[in-house]
Amino acid sequence: MKPASSEAAATMSRSVMGEGGIGGAERKRPPRGALVAAGIVFGVSKQPCAFALVLSPHNPPGGPGPEPGTASSDRNVLPRDGARNWGKSGFAGYERCIYAPKLCDPGVSESGENGRMRTPTRWLPLLCLALLVACGGGGGSGGSNVGGGSGGGGIGQTLTLSLPAPGLAPADLAVIVAEGDALSEAVGAAYLAARGVPAANLVRVKVNTALDIISAADFALLKADIDAKLPAGAQATLLTWAAPSRVVGACSMGITSAMAFGFDTRWCNPTPAANLCAGTAASPLYDSESRRPQADLQMRPSMLLGARTLAAAQALINRGLAADGTRPAGDGWLVRTTDADRSVRAIDFAGLPAAWAGALTLNYLDNSAGPASGNAVSGKSNVLFYLTGLAAVDQLASLQFRPGALADTLTSSGGLLPGANGQMPITAWLDAGVTASYGTVEEPCNLPQKFSRASVLIDQYWRGATAIEAYWKAVQWPGQGLFVGEPLAQPFREAPSFAIVNGEYQIKTRALRPGSRYTLEYLQGSTWTTLATFTGARGQPLDGRAPLPPAAATQIRWVGPCPDNAVNRCTLATSS
Repeated sequence: MKPASSEAAATMSRSVMGEGGIGGAERKRPPRGALVAAGIVFGVSKQPCAFALVLSPHNPPGGPGPEPGTASSDRNVLPRDGARNWGKSGFAGYERCIYAPKLCDPGVSESGENGRMRTPTRWLPLLCLALLVACGGGGGSGGSNVGGGSGGGGIGQTLTLSLPAPGLAPADLAVIVAEGDALSEAVGAAYLAARGVPAANLVRVKVNTALDIISAADFALLKADIDAKLPAGAQATLLTWAAPSRVVGACSMGITSAMAFGFDTRWCNPTPAANLCAGTAASPLYDSESRRPQADLQMRPSMLLGARTLAAAQALINRGLAADGTRPAGDGWLVRTTDADRSVRAIDFAGLPAAWAGALTLNYLDNSAGPASGNAVSGKSNVLFYLTGLAAVDQLASLQFRPGALADTLTSSGGLLPGANGQMPITAWLDAGVTASYGTVEEPCNLPQKFSRASVLIDQYWRGATAIEAYWKAVQWPGQGLFVGEPLAQPFREAPSFAIVNGEYQIKTRALRPGSRYTLEYLQGSTWTTLATFTGARGQPLDGRAPLPPAAATQIRWVGPCPDNAVNRCTLATSS
């Protein structure tokens, strides 16, 4: 492993992992219904007369609530958006103002038959207005992170939407089989059956599985054949053969990266003699919010299953299935070893245990001072993450990996299958019980951008990404790399919830990007208005509340980081 220059190492892009709590401010909950105002006036007899005014909410035809002229026990409840609607458009949102004389002077009955007191019909709106102003506009809701509110029924009170679910689904994956290769055919069939991948997503192609490499020219033909046969909705691919695993031209790419981008020397290093530690092109999928990479970014991440026997393939598939939805609390091991050149990721490792406290059990082991015998983790169970920096990792047989475990070591040729030039091949991780791994197929130097970034890998996985998505999003320069394992393993699978509960929206999801702002907004007329704002926090699922929009609202939307560029904001979901 050749160390990169400090100048090259300094180009590493760091993911932004903001802290802070889930957004959503305190909300004052004003009552709903009609405004009641009382006062004393002097009638024509110069005697004081008590009165009551009721602003009753508009009831749409067939809607709930009393008909005009009937009594209602709910008349004293003011809709929480009453003050806002009244202030903008007079008495919009209210159907009538009821004047009810009471306890008038001794010669005036409530019916007004003796010395009757006139009902000031013409002045009723003005009187209602004056009393409403005197009452402070009828109240309202406060809090900078929550706005809007409910009206008195109407379409706005029933609007809902479906939050985007994190993670690829079986229908998003195309399974690529080497036609005529018994192992590949069997693995492909087993994977479709286990994962429920549609039969239309099985793609058969001619490929020479006797060689570990494929030439750039032959690969171009292979990829063209695959692309022509892929179903339109495919967002990722799984290669079911054991070989070939790399594409060789002027330089070498892992076959999974070549499947995603096509073979091109900008993804590898065609001039190692001139610059052994050259940087390569950056993946648009790196630390992105894309859930549809082909649709959003015009690339399909790919993974090689990596098993050389059917039994090994079935065991790997079963581990992926067993992982789904388990939401494990850990454990993760992030190790700085005595190998300084291979431990350049330690700067990213060190702060993660504290950052994830309460959500995941992560351990940072700093063995940089030695002894070398302390470089390897041993005798541990419940291992979900294991990231280190060694040419070969000892004691793997003493570990018990959880289903869905991700693990890799930063070394030069872990992806150079099958032998890894005497280093530890990434398939050794799979043999030890890991579910997915990653390594490089040609000299990467120790540029951390060419390996998985723990802070991104763990965050994406915890927020619901599948193994293929989490690993791909964690490597900034993946061109020289090879991704292996069971792509759809999803330990933190969730179904986000967006529902109306007890007269307000209840929003539950673990998918919010740390430090990013999300807003729930409603459309009334041609104007979008924010109902509530939430901020993602590392390791904290959102369990948020938001008021319902006004009755006149016609649509709601969920806005957050764009799939293709998380710096920008996009509409992520809308009501139908």
